Amino acid sequence: MSLVSRFLEASGIPTLVIGSAIDIVEHCGVPRYLHSDFPLGNPCGKPYDTAMQLSIISQGMALLRTATGPNTTERTPFQWGDESWRDDYSRVDDSNREELARKGEQRRQRQAAEKAAGLPRSAMIAEG
Repeated sequence: MSLVSRFLEASGIPTLVIGSAIDIVEHCGVPRYLHSDFPLGNPCGKPYDTAMQLSIISQGMALLRTATGPNTTERTPFQWGDESWRDDYSRVDDSNREELARKGEQRRQRQAAEKAAGLPRSAMIAEG
């Protein structure tokens, strides 16, 4: 998204990136970035928390209107709640390494079979 944002901006179209990976997005140098310190995939808030989602979108729209310089970053004021998600998010260690390797191999085998059957890649991804 960061590279798409830069391309659109170069074409005169203002953009805003809302995300949860501040180091990556800031490194790419997007013009306007609203950061939510949430698990990846949830930059606009918790599922079904419409008040939080609307607030984040409103903050983003305000940033889109008011940012005066390139590489402008703001942070949302919200917390995910219990911060214990950080301890387990995408964790790979000796307690789960074998299980993750097994699941990965099963997925690769399923995808190979689906590819051999002529299924498009998008169908393989959607099924996860």
